[in-house]
Amino acid sequence: MTPRVVDPRVTEQRNPRTQQIDLADPLGIVDLMHGEDQDVPRAVYTQRQQIADAISAAEATFRAGGRLFYVGAGTSGRLGVLDASECPPTFGTPPEMVQGIIAGGTPALTSAQEGAEDKLDAARIDLEARGVRAGDFVVGIAASGTTPYVRTALEYARSVGARTAIVACSPPPANVLAAADIAIVAVTGPEVVTGSTRLKAGTATKLILNMITTGAMIRLGKTFGNLMVDLRATNAKLTDRSERIIAEVCDVDRARARALLAEAGGRVKLAIVMNALGASREEAERRLEEAGGVIRRVVPGAPPPVV
Repeated sequence: MTPRVVDPRVTEQRNPRTQQIDLADPLGIVDLMHGEDQDVPRAVYTQRQQIADAISAAEATFRAGGRLFYVGAGTSGRLGVLDASECPPTFGTPPEMVQGIIAGGTPALTSAQEGAEDKLDAARIDLEARGVRAGDFVVGIAASGTTPYVRTALEYARSVGARTAIVACSPPPANVLAAADIAIVAVTGPEVVTGSTRLKAGTATKLILNMITTGAMIRLGKTFGNLMVDLRATNAKLTDRSERIIAEVCDVDRARARALLAEAGGRVKLAIVMNALGASREEAERRLEEAGGVIRRVVPGAPPPVV
């Protein structure tokens, strides 16, 4: 009997619990996949300290004027681009503050670019094009832990003095770990469909990236309690949310909230401080800047409790 070839990468191994999934009916498929998904949050939680370290690194990077870069290929790259693209509308950040770099460039967002993850020179070229430098924070994302594009990106980032981290769902090899200051390795186990890391590994990655950027933005004062006070009102929904936040925090009606938002140039955080202190826009801006952008350092107390 020919010996079975077993890939050492956890994400490439066969899952014994789903080996008959092709015989299952739709409800059976849902139950099998749901059962497997239960392992994801537990795997992520094992990395709580490492994720916290990445939050601290991102906060320090931002406060020093640096940028956060997510770098990946395929699903991992798309998740990085997704997380980066959500930061400006959610937290009012400039687009360059958090950036996603995917192997193969923009076309890879919607279709597979064959061999893109194996092009080592492309990783260096892509990071050079974004001007990655000392003071930046580069987070490589590789579900298998072995993506050549990601490894090369981390090595280049470290060579120019940037801080680095790896997010993986299978233990990375030594050369990848050597290029990372922080290693976040949430081992989610074999996938429902062998090697399809858009499933459990993708879900774990999304959770981790959520925590890194959201945690760093909270630390920067982008929320007041759990209210997003630095959002950009770029559409009707976000304008409505901005007015509701001001109305709730300042205990005013919708008309007054709308007026405060206009006086603050569309900035929710500024409107709240102006109202609380009875201050001009310029004075509120000065007070916030002195407080590092954190409302609680300017306005005593917490936002109204949830009722």
